[in-house]
Parts: sequence; C-alpha cells; structure tokens
Amino acid sequence: MRRSASTLFLWALVTAIFLSRWSWAYLALIGVLAIIATVEYFRMLRAAGVDCFPRLGMGLALGYCGILHVALHRGGQAPEWLDPAAILLATAGAFTLQLARPVRGPSTLGAVALTVLGFLYIPWMFNFLTRVIFMDAGPAGVPGRVSDQGAYLLLWVLAVTKFTDMGAYITGSLIGRHKMIPHISPGKTWEGFAGALLFSQLAACGLHALFPGPLAIFGGIGHVIALALILALLAVVGDLAESVVKRALDAKDSGRMLPGIGGSLDLIDSVCFTAPAAFFYLKWILPTLA
Repeated sequence: MRRSASTLFLWALVTAIFLSRWSWAYLALIGVLAIIATVEYFRMLRAAGVDCFPRLGMGLALGYCGILHVALHRGGQAPEWLDPAAILLATAGAFTLQLARPVRGPSTLGAVALTVLGFLYIPWMFNFLTRVIFMDAGPAGVPGRVSDQGAYLLLWVLAVTKFTDMGAYITGSLIGRHKMIPHISPGKTWEGFAGALLFSQLAACGLHALFPGPLAIFGGIGHVIALALILALLAVVGDLAESVVKRALDAKDSGRMLPGIGGSLDLIDSVCFTAPAAFFYLKWILPTLA
C-alpha cells in the first residue's frame, strides 16, 4: 500500500506539472530528482567504504543541472559546450583530486572511475529527458513555456518506461516462474520480462492513438512500436543496472524518499537509460528513416 500511495502521489505531481506547461516546473522536478539521486549514489559508496570524490560528483550534478536548466528555461536550447566541458571537468577533476592521495592499487582508479560514473550515470543521462521536452524549441518557441509536443513526448517516454516496470512487476508477481538473472535480481522472471514488453506497447500505442496531434513527430505507428521496444529493453537494463550497483554495495534501497519505492535513484534508474535513447532516436534516427 505504501508503494501504491507513493506511485499515485508521483503521477498526481507529474500530471499537475504536465498540465501547467511551465518550463520551470518541468525542469525543477527533473533537477531535484537528479541531484537527490546523485547524493544517494555517493552516500551508498561512502557507506560501503568505497573511495570516491562525493563533493566533486555532487557539485558537478548541481552545476550541470543549474546551467542546463537555466538555458532551457530562457531559450529552449542547451549550450553546445556544456556536455564536453562537464565530462572533461569530471574526468580531469577526479584525477586532480587523486593526486593528493597515495596510490593504493586498483582502488585508486576505482575512486576516479566511480566519481565520473556517478556524473554520467545520473545527472547527465537523466537530463536527456529535458532535451526530449525541448526538442522543438526554436525561434517560434515561447520562453518559460513547454510546447504540446514537448509535454506529450515527456508523458510518452515516462509512460512507456514506467509501464515496462509495472508490467514486469505485475506479470512476474502473478505468473513468474522462470528466473531471469537470479544472481543480480532474484525477483526478475522471464514471464515478467514478457509482461514488460507487452505493457510498454500498450502504453506507447495507446497514447499515440489518444494524442495523434502532439505525437505526430513519430510519423506513423511503426516508429512508435520500434522506439517503445527499444525503451522497454533499456528500461529493464536500467532497472538491473541499479540492482548491480546496490548488490555490489550491499544496499537494499538507494534512499527512503518514497515509502514503498525507496529513493530517487530507485525511481529514475530506468529513465536514465530510456531518456537518452528516446532523444537519439527522435533527433537522429527517425529523420534519417523518414
């Protein structure tokens, strides 16, 4: 019941923000979730006694979200220099901080790698959701507002991703018998995986049928089905990826922000993988195939 209450609260919040069309509300939700998830990631590392540079990682998350979101709110365009500069700063910064510490075998490289991973895995990948929202922003866009296309694309990506999670949970709970990857996630089954693929298509095709105008960017049902399949597969991978992190660090949940669900990272783990894929497909692959 706690999980259901948390889920209903989240969908109510997303619905309110979706209807508002205020870009600051969209960006604030994404930014808060990204920063909290980054904090949770570094807390899990420190709790497990793993060397890393949490201040650098959390500072990068805060700075990256701040610069990106202000730029998108004002003009709907992300600075071209931001991503390469952030990745350079994360890598060079972690190595620079390591210079003040003694070299202790592979754990030395682990501290650098895990810090860079924390930035790439959470704030960088998750913020592709903002790029999906503002894909059509340009001279005709209204500063401070989100277009119908951006709002419905956000809804579509989130629905496909979360229906994948929901389908896996419901189907696996009801008829799951054959374990999928028991050494990583004992609860995952192949029956649940099939349910995840089915539910993702129901969400994708259902929303496309209900809102053909705002989702006209797909050009046809073929791209809806194809992208939904890609997102469903990546949503499963994203969920398992966080399971790898938590199992390696002996953590049950990333945090306690949401009763019955866990922390922010538990909530957005699959979106971190589906958001970049949705952006790349819509921005580069779909125009090529059209």
